[in-house]
Amino acid sequence: MAELERLGVRSVPVLSRGDKYTFGQSTKQIVEFLGLGEKSGPELSTDELAARVTKFMEAALELIPLMPADRLDTHVPGRPRSYRTLAFHLFRVVDAFLDANENVTLVQAMFREEPAADAGTDALVAYGTKVRDRFRAWWRAGDTAPSKTLQTYYGPQSLHELMERTTWHSGQHVRQYMMLLEKEGVTHHRPLVAADFTKLPMPQNVWDG
Repeated sequence: MAELERLGVRSVPVLSRGDKYTFGQSTKQIVEFLGLGEKSGPELSTDELAARVTKFMEAALELIPLMPADRLDTHVPGRPRSYRTLAFHLFRVVDAFLDANENVTLVQAMFREEPAADAGTDALVAYGTKVRDRFRAWWRAGDTAPSKTLQTYYGPQSLHELMERTTWHSGQHVRQYMMLLEKEGVTHHRPLVAADFTKLPMPQNVWDG
């Protein structure tokens, strides 16, 4: 922590070398910082990413109503986050991306936002539906140029790069929600399979992230 304070860094993950540092959210920035000379950046086009994140949101809207209401206050494995908050968060990730496209700087506080303490399944689904519809409207008629620059807490990012991060981030949490349902003994038809995560820089394990 002392080293982070010396560098003036207020968030992690971060890589440092002497007095220089870069945040760990962007693979491209890491590759450039380490001078690896390797190709980096999204493997999927923005069209493909839009299809993926839409599929992830549709899957979440199908899965969230399956969770028993009396389990929404239960915490996920390994961290103080309730099932209710996870269901909200996986859509807030996309909502924050859309905010960034409207010239709002993406900040970490967006990802720490919580739903109402008494938010039930209907409220969570209503919020998710609103975000999905907002994304569809933006993709249909908004400024979706891949090279557009968006402002984030870890530096300027292209729309393409932030869209990839948004897609896998949301998808990771939907993957977690499927596992939580299974943990609670709820059967579902697994709306997402391994192929839905290909060419995305997904965490190796379900509970990494």
